[in-house]
Amino acid sequence: MTGDERPGILLVDDDETIRAGLGAFLERSGYRVIVAADGQEALDLLADAHVSLAVCDVIMPRVDGRAFVRRVRAEGRWLPIILLTQVGESYERSAALDEGADDYLNKPFDPQELLSRVRAVLRRTVPGERPLSASSRVRAGALELDRSARRVWLGGAELSLTPKAVMLLDYLMTHPGEVHTRDRLLSALWGFEVATSTRAVDHRVAELRRVLDDDPGAPRFIETVQNAGYRFVHAVVTP
Repeated sequence: MTGDERPGILLVDDDETIRAGLGAFLERSGYRVIVAADGQEALDLLADAHVSLAVCDVIMPRVDGRAFVRRVRAEGRWLPIILLTQVGESYERSAALDEGADDYLNKPFDPQELLSRVRAVLRRTVPGERPLSASSRVRAGALELDRSARRVWLGGAELSLTPKAVMLLDYLMTHPGEVHTRDRLLSALWGFEVATSTRAVDHRVAELRRVLDDDPGAPRFIETVQNAGYRFVHAVVTP
């Protein structure tokens, strides 16, 4: 495979060490990597660069990661974006995902975990088409979620769910077909603000199943993958 044929990744981080180390790792993993030191440089590069995905730090000078996502989406670009940050608060993650980021990893992270996220995002996105992560509403059969208003309906009837359960449902529905470990869900949605027990994830899954009347033995929506985690099994579309 020639360099031009490899999927391109735009790596955006103001730390030169991360750009060099992570860039080399992604190159060895089969990707063509273009680097930028901040969001403004990344936006300038996008005018001519042909890339399949962006991996972007959040806290940067000039244009930060969240502003980068907003600017890219405002231009009508549906480029998949994975954000990286050391900020662990859940409101930061939920805001970034609401604004159209496709996934989110807390620093420090295992480069293999990032590689797994990159491959998963590229599998579920279609070049040029709006991804589920950039849609304000998503639907799985009779289940509909208004991501902006945090409201959920099943068969036309509005459901009452805790905020964490809605956040978990949002994440699962915008990442359908993927197996998510409990640790992954805890890190992505709860961060460092609660005790690290993965039982918090299990409790919210149980809440969702109860309200959605979803039988874990024959799931319509959320499947338990033995010794692995959870997966949203229903096809998801934008209304």
